[in-house]
Amino acid sequence: MKIYTIGFTEKKAERFFSLIKLSGTKRIVDVRLNNISQLSGFAKKDDLKFFLKELCNVDYVHFPDLAPTKEILAPYQKKNITWDQYEDKFLNLMAQRNIEKYVKPEIIDEGCLLCSEHLPHQCHRRLVTEYLKSHWTESEIQTKHLT
Repeated sequence: MKIYTIGFTEKKAERFFSLIKLSGTKRIVDVRLNNISQLSGFAKKDDLKFFLKELCNVDYVHFPDLAPTKEILAPYQKKNITWDQYEDKFLNLMAQRNIEKYVKPEIIDEGCLLCSEHLPHQCHRRLVTEYLKSHWTESEIQTKHLT
């Protein structure tokens, strides 16, 4: 199984869509809590869905259950909690949601998890891939972060 991840910030549309197209991903799995923000530019849900199909022949699915809650995200964004605290809260949330049991591997396989963060090291999309990798032990999972 192969999972890609990408963040749209600090990328111009040309770079973003080129990375998607060259990766060979089959679908974007949007793991953002808010996918309609004006700050998203070309990555707003409806625009993104159109561009992905037209430019890359890639499908789009929004999966908010793979996103943090506002109650977890806001304190981190306001620097009221550390990354380590955020990570712990988000991993616990995924466990409570039992994402490994209801997320279908065929949605994730050759899919690309999309979030806003430019780099994956402090982004929940990396945590999602690592969580699934530790729970889906019946298949080998390879993760590639598109930057």
